[in-house]
Amino acid sequence: MIEADVGAQTQAKLEAGGGAEATVSKDAPDEAPQAQEQAIRVGRVVAVSGSQIITLLEGAPQVENDPDSPKLQIGTLVKLETPVSTVFGMVSGLSIPIPKQDAGDTELNIIEMELVGETMKSATGDRKPFQRGVSIFPTLGDSVYMASKEDLGWVYAPTATDTVRIGTIHQDEALPAYVATDNLLGKHFAILGTTGSGKSCAVALTLQAILEQHKNAHILLLDPHNEYSQAFGEMAEALDPSNLKLPYWLFTFEEITEVILGDNFQSRTAETAILSEAIPEAKRKFMSKSDPDSASFITVDTPVPYQISELLQIVDDGMGKLDNPENSAPYLRLKSRINALRVDSRFSFMFGGLGARDNMSEVLSRLFRIPVEGRPITIVDLSGVPSEILNVVVSVLSRMMFDFAVWSDRALPMLLVCEEAHRYVPQDSSLGFEPTKKALSRIAKEGRKYGVSLCVVSQRPSELATGILSQCNTIFALRMSNQKDQEFVRGALSESAMGLMEFLPSMRNAEAIAVGEGVPVPVRLCFNELPEERRPRSGTAKFSTAWQSDDEDKSFIDTVVERWRRQRR
Repeated sequence: MIEADVGAQTQAKLEAGGGAEATVSKDAPDEAPQAQEQAIRVGRVVAVSGSQIITLLEGAPQVENDPDSPKLQIGTLVKLETPVSTVFGMVSGLSIPIPKQDAGDTELNIIEMELVGETMKSATGDRKPFQRGVSIFPTLGDSVYMASKEDLGWVYAPTATDTVRIGTIHQDEALPAYVATDNLLGKHFAILGTTGSGKSCAVALTLQAILEQHKNAHILLLDPHNEYSQAFGEMAEALDPSNLKLPYWLFTFEEITEVILGDNFQSRTAETAILSEAIPEAKRKFMSKSDPDSASFITVDTPVPYQISELLQIVDDGMGKLDNPENSAPYLRLKSRINALRVDSRFSFMFGGLGARDNMSEVLSRLFRIPVEGRPITIVDLSGVPSEILNVVVSVLSRMMFDFAVWSDRALPMLLVCEEAHRYVPQDSSLGFEPTKKALSRIAKEGRKYGVSLCVVSQRPSELATGILSQCNTIFALRMSNQKDQEFVRGALSESAMGLMEFLPSMRNAEAIAVGEGVPVPVRLCFNELPEERRPRSGTAKFSTAWQSDDEDKSFIDTVVERWRRQRR
């Protein structure tokens, strides 16, 4: 930030060196390198504090009424020359600490900027690729220039093979915006923005761009609103409760107890104790038929099959051993709840089928696309999953992905895309299912080591659990009007992006501030426009059009009721 006496110091420099220029000088000063003769000079360095530079503006860096003239604003990239490198900075503040009072006064214009990186010069004078960080810092009096189109391309559009294009740069819309695939996926990323800001389209566009270059990817997308199936067409394996197979025996004890007893299972200690003994016994009985030594490794959480009928028989046997029949209430409640779940069609993806069979490999193969067979992304439509167990299903899917990565010895990198993440990993511990938060937090903290990447998508980042967003090394922040959300996102960003964050409340749809490892430098970008057939079904209802006619009759209601009852989308 500007120190209190910077204005006085720079005013003294002006008096000693002359007033501000009336027009932009396109000729570099005598001491500037020959390569900068045609560069547009902005001013000179008057203060250096770490990566923060304060520049005295010498003339306006754009010509009035000239739309093609370069604009100097928050987020604009500028450059400085050193003997061995070109250093790039991003404008983070503009101010006039000493405004003009009278016609003869000299006005003081100040530019604040953050140094973001550099390109080194080879012995032959050629440029080396842009890299973050600065090794040679500018000195007082060094000239500051507008970054040319060539400079912008060198910084924002690297030619590396592991990049994909997702949009254009706001500073120059003719310049494409790229993300580095390995850096984006290897260190997690987040796409944040208020509803209606283009968040879902940004998710679809980014994933489509990655899949176009990586046909054999392994992506699992959790879709709570059935938005994304049409966006990926034949590339996607679309699953919903009608064709999803997620057997109950894959659930951990904590997860299956949540399903059977509900969120108050901790207060039902008797039923919990019964299950903790009955489930391992049922698993051992099932596995003993094919593996006599299974008793040595089976626990209550081991993912091996067991028969529900066998579980109920064990519960019956336990109830029969009671000396006092009055103590049978927990057993009866447990049996009643299990039988109710077995016949409830909403839970058929868990309890459907005749008996249990060991199809764990088939389940994992379909979920994680192994082999890919032309469909590198699995979209799990969660909109039809009963709301009372939605978080449990998310817990099972995310936990199984992490466990698979651990036990496969990092052989197969995978990406988990978690839409509406604030629902599953809320900051308030009284909301949601804690094992879900635990599973996703484990991926956020340790997934990079095992090749599991996490994409966090949320419209309310301030409601996310502390630590989840901080683990995302790349953030795409779309329009946000809520002050609390803005402050939360600012806490996860670097200093160089702070100036850009001021644009969050006023950005257009499909515009974003991108910052982190996935982009070369913090940048304001505009996502490419998706064709209508590749957009998610996330558009706002057209009330003004729909309310112009009265076409629906009672048969429409009958159809809805029938689908509702049969749970058919």
